[in-house]
Amino acid sequence: MSVVPADVLPGSALAAEEPAVCAAELGPRARLWPSMAAVYRAQLSRARVARIPLLFVATFQSIGIMILMRGVVDDGAEAQAVVAGSSVLVVAFVALNLLAQYFGQLRASGGLDHYATLPVPPAAVVLGAAGAYASFTVPGTIVTAVFGCALFGLPLAHLWVLLAVIPLAGAALAGLGAALGLLAPRPELATLLGQLGMSAALLLGVLPADRMPEVVRFARDLLPSTYGVEAFARTFGPHPDWAFVLGDLAVCGVVGVVSLAVATWAYRRAAVR
Repeated sequence: MSVVPADVLPGSALAAEEPAVCAAELGPRARLWPSMAAVYRAQLSRARVARIPLLFVATFQSIGIMILMRGVVDDGAEAQAVVAGSSVLVVAFVALNLLAQYFGQLRASGGLDHYATLPVPPAAVVLGAAGAYASFTVPGTIVTAVFGCALFGLPLAHLWVLLAVIPLAGAALAGLGAALGLLAPRPELATLLGQLGMSAALLLGVLPADRMPEVVRFARDLLPSTYGVEAFARTFGPHPDWAFVLGDLAVCGVVGVVSLAVATWAYRRAAVR
């Protein structure tokens, strides 16, 4: 009677114990800029139909405010403040108000779980959505600025400054709107905070600063859109001080970086809950 080792028997448990096959390695995580571009295109396609009517509302609202203010303010610095503030108000309506509502509803409905399963950095989601919403403000802002210049008799020579004001102010306001929507515990509160932010941009950005009390001026300096308004308003003069214009744009850009960083942190915080 021969003895056969158990590890060579065809049905034995020892024969089944073979070296485990190494698990397949996951692919590299998606990079920031390609991921942001993908989110941007997806958001732009999604919001193209749903947000265009609201963009018309934002544009007509700003134009209506300028028409009302035409009989109240004088020409000169006050008219410049009204036109610049009304133009940036279009950005505030879309980038701050609507984005706060979007992220508030996304968090409440569990839509953040979808983005959390994608191999994309959190910053790409925030930047892509913010860029898509800010892009919708370009036509309305330009139309509002042209109408305001024609209404108040302001020059159109430096209207190209809006090419810098729109993305910088849009980044600052979109980051603030995304943070409000992601930090709000309920979507109704996110909507309320977004509307309050837009109302602050309306009251503090459109009304001339010279007529405001000192406390209100301090609150105006804390609003991110103020520096975009100031930069645009300075270009209406016969000899703009470009150093101050660039300074206002730089401050607006720094605030935009900070607000988007806060929004990215808020996204991480909301996604893991």
